Amino acid sequence: MSDREKTPQDGAGDSNTSTALVTDSSRVLIELDRVLAGRKNAPPDSSYVATLYSKGLNKILEKVGEECTETILAAKDLEAGQKSASAELDRLKQDMVSETADLWFHCMLALQHLDCSHEDVLRELARRFGLSGIDEKNSRKP
Repeated sequence: MSDREKTPQDGAGDSNTSTALVTDSSRVLIELDRVLAGRKNAPPDSSYVATLYSKGLNKILEKVGEECTETILAAKDLEAGQKSASAELDRLKQDMVSETADLWFHCMLALQHLDCSHEDVLRELARRFGLSGIDEKNSRKP
């Protein structure tokens, strides 16, 4: 995690930079949620998102799975290329970022399809701060 991505509680980076990043990130997520919600009942031929909504949850989840696989492959390529020349390493990092963006997008689409939002996910992540991952996992009902 870079200093720009750390929260002020992490004690890293300038809190103004961290706050700006959080604000910008929040705006992106809010706007994406708004767009996804707005296209829920749009004619299927009006956008890619409307087309996926019209095809239903199984098609949306198929896209989530596809993007997940592509993200995994990009991560493996990036790890294998860690000693590559700078330009190649930059390309591999960009591939990883692009595939992760596709995955997040399709996950948000699935959430919106099911009347959930990024805010629900952020609340859950916030709830987990200060809780060990092992304890959190053990607290889940079987």
